Formats: sequence, C-alpha cells, structure tokens
Amino acid sequence: MTPQMPAWLDPSPWLDGRGSTPADVERALVCDAPGPRELAALLSPAADPFLEVMAQRALALTQRRFGRTISMYAPLYLSNYCTNGCAYCGFASDRVQPRRRLESPEAEEELAMLKEMGFEEVLLLTGERTSHAGFDYLLECVSLAAQRFHAVGVEAFPMTTREYALLAEAGCSGVTVYQETYDPRRYVRLHRWGPKKEYLDRLEAPARAMEAGMRTVGMGVLLGLSDPVFDAVCLLLHAGHLQRIHWKSGITLSFPRVRPQAGDFHSEFPVDEAWLARLVFAFRIILPDVPLLLSTRERPEFRDGMAGLGISKMSAGSRTTVGGYGEAESMSEGQFEVGDKRSVPEVCTMLRNRGLDPVFKNWDIVFRDEEADGHG
Repeated sequence: MTPQMPAWLDPSPWLDGRGSTPADVERALVCDAPGPRELAALLSPAADPFLEVMAQRALALTQRRFGRTISMYAPLYLSNYCTNGCAYCGFASDRVQPRRRLESPEAEEELAMLKEMGFEEVLLLTGERTSHAGFDYLLECVSLAAQRFHAVGVEAFPMTTREYALLAEAGCSGVTVYQETYDPRRYVRLHRWGPKKEYLDRLEAPARAMEAGMRTVGMGVLLGLSDPVFDAVCLLLHAGHLQRIHWKSGITLSFPRVRPQAGDFHSEFPVDEAWLARLVFAFRIILPDVPLLLSTRERPEFRDGMAGLGISKMSAGSRTTVGGYGEAESMSEGQFEVGDKRSVPEVCTMLRNRGLDPVFKNWDIVFRDEEADGHG
C-alpha cells in the first residue's frame, strides 16, 4: 500500500518550475525570499547558462555566513546488522557478508584513533534496530563517545521522542535521518521489507528528535533513487516545515549520490557531478544559513572544487566498514564505496592550499552550552 504524503509536503504546486524560462531563473536569482518554486527554476534546463552566476552567488553567501572555514567530522560505523531490505544498501539483510558490531573496548579504540586524527565531531552509524545492536547498545556508545568528543551525532534507526531525549541526556547533540526518497511509490518499491518500509514513521523522525531537544538534525535524500527535482523540492519543503515548527533546533543538509555497493544496485535516475553542483548552489542560494555537507562518496577532485563553494562541512579519512579505522583491510564490505580515500592531513592540506581553514571544533555548540549555563 502506497503511503499518503502529508499536505505540507506536496511538491506538485511547485514542480511546474521545471519548465521555467530564462526570465524565471533571473527572477529566482534576485528573489528576496526564494522557495520551492525558485528551487525548481534553478534546477531547470533554463538555468544552464546561469551556472557560473549561481556558483559565484553560492560562494559569496557561503563566505558571508561561514567565512573561509570548513567544519570537519568523521563517521564511525558501529554495526552492520540490519533487518531491512533496502535495494540500494550494502548493509541490507539479503547481502551476504560478515556481520558484526563493535564491543565497548573496540568502540573505545576506534574513538581514540579518530581523536588522534584531530576530530572533535563524530557521527555514529548503525543499521536497523536489531537484538544485536538496539537502542541500549547505541546509548552506551553515545556515552562512550561523549567522554572524548565535543560533538556526537547519530545516524541510525528512527526512534521515539523518549529515546531521542535519552540520547541527548547521554551527550548526543545531533541526529541524522535521511528520507532517502520522498516519492511514496518509489519508497515502497525500494524498501522491500523491514521497519524502514514505514514511510511516515521515518518522515516524522526528525521532528521527534527536535521535540526531544536535539540541537541539530541532519536531512537529505539519496540522489539517484527517484526524480531528483521531485526529491529536492520535497527536501526543501521538509526543511522549511521543521524550521517553522522547531525553530530552536538547527538543520544540516547533505546530498549523497548512489554509489557502488554490495548488491549491485543501478540507479534509474543517475545524477552527474554537474547537476549535483547545481543542486548545492541552489540550496545555498535559498538557505544561506544552513550548513551543507559533502561526504567522501564523491571524487577528490569534485570535493576539492565544491569546498567553500556552497559546501561548509566535510568528512575526511572515512571508513564505511565496522572497525574500519583499526583494520588495514576489512573482512566485510562497507555500506557504499568511498570515492575520496585521502587521509585527514591530505584533505586539510588541500583545503589550506585553497585558502580554506579546516575546523575541527563545533563552536556553535560551545556558544549554546554557555547560553544554557547562563554564561552566554
């Protein structure tokens, strides 16, 4: 059964912007309060001649809001157990590979390695909630990470408001939940079985995290699963909906593309680098204050070019296997194939050569902590 999209998420009034004219694009570029219609215009073929203008606008807005800094973070895969049947994921339950989780001593060892690399922000990832790696396990890992890191985020299964509150109390400052695709029909087809098949439960998870007091919520779609313009407009609508209702929390947006993984999934809606760059520029123009992320899924050359050009936050030295930082070669396959395999020093050197400053401490959280203590 195909789930019903909530009325506030319906993109149909804005998708006619895909047929925009050059004049529509020009209006979108000078609009004081751009929204979903302007996003569709900036992603339309009529915007092709304006790509350089969009890039320069994105650069200026990024420097005005974030300076010449790039915030750095590292993902840490805690477990690859999963009961979901996502057609595009290397962790899906029908993928034949060794399954494991990090026990506490192993997790502490991996965290120590990331700390030695200079990171102050870590993102803890798991598969779906299972008996091997459920909420209690995740809560324990958050507590361990919070002892070492200034900012601890979680990208895992959707949780209840109470569970998110317990994570926050343990030191979790952010939750990432990608809808993957907002197209209900495609969503049901791609999520073949498992709890993740519940479209609305996943859709409402970011709001539950914000209600629980999470400082930030990361959002995004997996580009290549559905019509990218449809998903981009829905992502903007979802972000705006959360900003209006839960204005005390911040959001971040990420733009991962389908990458090779176990299972050999092939995208029906391939997104090339030029279109991805245009998408980043458009979102920076429409949401100038929102951090935009680019992961190591992408090629080094592309990441180099996008750093500071809309993108304000990046991972480096990432491993997508469980225990990947402590193993020269992992026995298991990662969630996806890493495109940028450079070390943290190599990425930092690249950024400095481009006049950018890699920042490992999240100062926003420092200021918020001081305000909460009455010192701000």
